[in-house]
Amino acid sequence: MENIDLVRINFNEGQLLFLNLCLAFLMFGVALDIKLEDFRNIFKKPKAPIVGMISEYLLLPILTLILIAILKPMPSLAMGMILIAVCPGGSVSNFMVHLSKGNAALSVMLTSITTLAAIIITPLAFSFWSSLSPETASLRAEIIVEPQRMVSTIVQLVLIPVALGMAVNHYFAEFTRKIERPVRWLSILIFLGFVVFAVAGNYENIKAYLSIVFFLVLIHNGLSLAMGYGFARLNRLNERDSRAISIETGIQNTGLGLILVFNFFDGIGGMAMILAWWGVWHLISGFLLSLIWRK
Repeated sequence: MENIDLVRINFNEGQLLFLNLCLAFLMFGVALDIKLEDFRNIFKKPKAPIVGMISEYLLLPILTLILIAILKPMPSLAMGMILIAVCPGGSVSNFMVHLSKGNAALSVMLTSITTLAAIIITPLAFSFWSSLSPETASLRAEIIVEPQRMVSTIVQLVLIPVALGMAVNHYFAEFTRKIERPVRWLSILIFLGFVVFAVAGNYENIKAYLSIVFFLVLIHNGLSLAMGYGFARLNRLNERDSRAISIETGIQNTGLGLILVFNFFDGIGGMAMILAWWGVWHLISGFLLSLIWRK
């Protein structure tokens, strides 16, 4: 079988600009749920948000490195798994937590924190955690990523649309309530289109390697959801908080991850396919888990 590390998924400048605009709209939609009061609540009841952030920022990357050490995936697949682990919470996690009868306010708070912190955390965390993985050494030697340049990209794709979304929410609350649901569903459709667009021209590669990517994502995502829930219960959080932390740990912003792959990693196939399939699979696993909990 051809080495998946040799596969490249490339986009021209026009296509990449379109994908960047899609992500910016997704982040704008997420920001319509973000309120300054969410951050004030951290200081009033800090335990649940702190447990959630530890689960996302520390335990998920550690779990990822352990899985890489055990499963020994090819370098680009390992890099994709690490990038997933340092991306902020996904844009559909709040909806899933609400559906599961979890603590939606906590979910919004965690998504807000990780989204805004991604400007600094994602580039630095990726550089740090990937440096701890010997399996990615050969690929890191080929592709040098400057954290400062990644920060600049994330500012444009995350900070600006999030600031606009928060401003609309704050100054036009009635208008926000009217557009919030349509924007959320449109965001989901755009994300699905985003994934389809990213892989449609690479059907043969996907057909050849999906079996490898499928099981990696299945194990990685399943353990992430279970770990988030178990860590919350271990810290004696209630059921609603535990469900929120589980979903926030297992649902990641793969749209941002794919954009970074295309901007900084030459669209390398292994990373792109891990991110793209996670984006599809976490919708399936998240909705199924939410429906089970709801009942």
